[in-house]
Amino acid sequence: MPCVIVDCAIYRDGCRTEGPADFSDALDEARAAGDSFLWVGLHEPTEKEFDLITSEFNLHPLAVEDALKAHQRPKLEIYNGSLFLVLKPVTYDDDADTVTTGELMLFLGDSFVVTVRHGEGSPLAQVRQRLEQEREVLRHGPTSVLYAVCDAVVDHYIEVAGELQADLEELEAEVFAPLGGDTRNTASRIYSFKRQVLEFRRASAPLADPMARLAGAGVPFVPERSQPFFRDVNDHLTRANESVEGLDRLLSDILSAHLAQMGVQQNDDMRKISAWAAMAAVPTMIAGIYGMNFDHMWELRQPWGYPVVVVLMAGLVFWLHRMFKRRGWL
Repeated sequence: MPCVIVDCAIYRDGCRTEGPADFSDALDEARAAGDSFLWVGLHEPTEKEFDLITSEFNLHPLAVEDALKAHQRPKLEIYNGSLFLVLKPVTYDDDADTVTTGELMLFLGDSFVVTVRHGEGSPLAQVRQRLEQEREVLRHGPTSVLYAVCDAVVDHYIEVAGELQADLEELEAEVFAPLGGDTRNTASRIYSFKRQVLEFRRASAPLADPMARLAGAGVPFVPERSQPFFRDVNDHLTRANESVEGLDRLLSDILSAHLAQMGVQQNDDMRKISAWAAMAAVPTMIAGIYGMNFDHMWELRQPWGYPVVVVLMAGLVFWLHRMFKRRGWL
């Protein structure tokens, strides 16, 4: 067990205290004090390592299965004796332009909180440190941990959305640059960016329903006085989801505009090719006629025949060039 326990402490009257090493004794001590709760933090535990937590805290087997296997959508489940919440924190690598999601599960019950983390990008360490400096918040019990974790995850959503917006503006400027730049990989870059936004959306959008439920009435272990805090988190989540939806729509518009630009450019290229082919066809046709070696052809025996034909071909090519230039084909 020690290899997966990130932190374990009893919080009494808003202050951290070190409790018994045994989870059962620590939980009994927290419940006996009345104003205390136990917070256990785990990182990617195995089923065997999680067995003790399951038995001591009487966790529901379905929630335990979800916590162990991970790869869950954000959701809120209410079981007999505990509340189970799944969050998906996101991180954005600006250099690689990739969005990475982790998973964070919270079990909330009578005088205890159990957090299970999968992957990277979890804000739990910062949340615990910040809460330990805010005694008034910790006095609200396990609900304070639930609120602080949700608030940290959602606030980071907004930060990541801002970073994506900045990178998208750079991509947009590149697509609509006057010189066009290197357009060979532009469509793949736009599509790759859209995939990252979709990954972000999978983490943030499903969280709207759990946050709305926590902000409302009827959720056990969430007292009425805590509902305004969850409404604030829900408002921030709405902002983040609106930003993600805006990014997705803008990416679709940019991709459509880029494909339209490519179509216009290809039409221009085809017109140029057609114009040059027409100019090459005129002297080719005349030269082909005189290359048939007939005896009876006009000015064939005349000394001025060759220069006249050459001048005629040059004149026709020049006239075609002027005409195509005037119409914008060249």
